[in-house]
Amino acid sequence: MTKLLKSALLLIGAAFLAPAASAGDLNGLSASMMMPLVLADGADTSWMLTATALVLFMTIPGLALFYAGLVHKKNVLSVLMHCFSLACVLSIVWLIVGYSLALGKDGGWIGGFGHLFHNNLREAGDIPSILESAFQMTFFIITPALIVGTFVERIKFTAMLIFSVLWSLIVYAPICHITWFGGWFSQLGVQDLAGGIVVHITAGIAALVACIMVGPRKNPTPPHNLPMTVTGTAMLWVGWFGFNAGSQIGANDAAAMTLFVTHISAATGAFVWMMIDWITEKKPTVLGIVTGSIAGLAAITPASGVAGPLGALIIGAASGAVCWWASVKLKNALGYDDSLDVVGVHGVGGLVGTLLAAVVGTAAFGGFGEFSMGKQLGIQALGAGVTVVYTAVATVIILLVVKAICGGLRVSDEDETIGLDQSTHGESGYND
Repeated sequence: MTKLLKSALLLIGAAFLAPAASAGDLNGLSASMMMPLVLADGADTSWMLTATALVLFMTIPGLALFYAGLVHKKNVLSVLMHCFSLACVLSIVWLIVGYSLALGKDGGWIGGFGHLFHNNLREAGDIPSILESAFQMTFFIITPALIVGTFVERIKFTAMLIFSVLWSLIVYAPICHITWFGGWFSQLGVQDLAGGIVVHITAGIAALVACIMVGPRKNPTPPHNLPMTVTGTAMLWVGWFGFNAGSQIGANDAAAMTLFVTHISAATGAFVWMMIDWITEKKPTVLGIVTGSIAGLAAITPASGVAGPLGALIIGAASGAVCWWASVKLKNALGYDDSLDVVGVHGVGGLVGTLLAAVVGTAAFGGFGEFSMGKQLGIQALGAGVTVVYTAVATVIILLVVKAICGGLRVSDEDETIGLDQSTHGESGYND
């Protein structure tokens, strides 16, 4: 019976991986699907296991709760469902093709199809290859999930899912590859330790395009549950240590410094936003301080590998002020309905941090980058600019395709009035 079961499993594997192995070479197929035994560094592996869990924790429950508290109570379940379902669907997409496109062969514009279904994973240094994949998978999950915040309370669930899958493969995967895995940005020397470009600028630009194409909410409302949002923010803050310090791929001095500057930038961004609210609104708001912390976290992300403590203070202060202006003043002036300020916080914060990495990474500001400020600033601007243009164009095309497939991007006016919890999922978050 054991031999029969083993043979059946091998045959199933052969059906999925026919290009990778001939039908008559089941032993070879079995070997190709096994993880190679490596002499992994125990400390590095332990830290990366922790970091991977922390980054997944950022999406579920962190981001899910952060966003859910900011919407009307009739849409709370829909936002939680968006984040939870993306964690599930995108994990499967990553297994099948996402890993191969993002982490495949070094160089070029895309990783290719050499690792479909996780066949023949690439070498990952001092940690197991499957752990490198798991860590990168959490980034693959959270980036499209960030975009959810721009069109909550009005987008069709089907449209959200199809858009997220297409966008993750067409936008995220190539930008990830050229930035971190031997592609063009890597060769230029673009500094982006943990995703200022790969995660925050791509998500922010996609959010801007999406909120315009989906259109504004019929009746925007204040957050229904700020305690839920504060709880989600705290989870995101802690999870961000895995996001940034985990990107050093080891338990070392660099990871320790990255963790510290991540915290300082978050604290400074939160404080600055709170003070601006206090001055302009005459009250220090809870929504302001938590949003400022996310701005500080987003902005330090690209620079967290080259910034020292002083640099973190500068980036935190800059992001708190600039992201407040983008989320409060610029959004109102231009009139787009970026529901939960994905553009103003993540897009603008990622851009601020990407550019300032060239400044705070220099020795004059206590940084650790081995570059001149002027030249690096040009490189950072080029990387950010190319990402903005590519993401914007690709997102427009993807949304047009999704609109055609789904017969529109948003729910009917009646369903929007009822709320997506009831109209889409047939459930209620609260029993009134």
